[in-house]
Amino acid sequence: MRIRATVAAVTGALALSALAVPAAQAADTSSSFRTDAAKAFAAAHTAHTAHTAHSGITAFSTSADTTALDVTFSNLKIAAAIKVGTTNKVASTVTYTMTHGSDVDITSDDFATGPYIYKGSYDSPSNMLFGDYPATCTATSSTTATCKGDIDIYPAEGELINADAGTWSAGALALTYSNSAEADQGGLGTTKVQRYSTLNVNAGPEPVYKGKTVTSTGKLARANWEDNKYHGYTNQPVKLQFRKAGTSTYTTVKTVYSDLYGNLKATATATYDGYWRFSFAGTTTTPAVNAVGDYVDVR
Repeated sequence: MRIRATVAAVTGALALSALAVPAAQAADTSSSFRTDAAKAFAAAHTAHTAHTAHSGITAFSTSADTTALDVTFSNLKIAAAIKVGTTNKVASTVTYTMTHGSDVDITSDDFATGPYIYKGSYDSPSNMLFGDYPATCTATSSTTATCKGDIDIYPAEGELINADAGTWSAGALALTYSNSAEADQGGLGTTKVQRYSTLNVNAGPEPVYKGKTVTSTGKLARANWEDNKYHGYTNQPVKLQFRKAGTSTYTTVKTVYSDLYGNLKATATATYDGYWRFSFAGTTTTPAVNAVGDYVDVR
């Protein structure tokens, strides 16, 4: 539960106890960027809260623990949705523009920047996710650069709970190791972190006589981030669709609802050879999914 534990620390004084990162680590920033970024966020918010009301952008007021870094961010682009299952690591690429003062050397091994996403409010996020490695940046002028980095998610390691599904906000930060200087900016965009969905179908009998009934059964399920298994998605509208053999377009026949266990059952009249499938439109917390069509021969 690496990141969730870090978020809890962000809101307390203990977060500051880990802020000092030895300059010797500068040569190996990639190996610890995820942790360092979380610490930088903690430092930024602690300093900012102590000196001024939140404005949506923090360049930080100077304190004994943190120094303001002359860096801001804009033009952040992130996927509309990030689909996360139960075990496999998921990486989502983020791009943004970084503007910095002439005194900030973004090519130095001492400097690192990267994107992050957070659930809930910027001042008191309930969860945050970072990348394993710093973003890579290409200078476009003496004070601007385009940057590209990943958000890395490990569902099997307890980084998410089911309540985290839905809309998250995006931000970016920068830090220097030698003097613990940081810059952080939230509210740069939004994305949905969704519980990966599965859907299957079995249509029969096979073959079937024309005019007789075809019965399609299946199950709609989605990832449970708390036990790392897939469970049925209850009471969801799912379309039964048919594609005539030799064509490429599915047509909706009817809509049915999943039962308490996510199970589906729908009947229709056999008319032509073709493929039957279920189709789920998705919700804020769960992505759309189509079952692979099941062919039925009509005689």
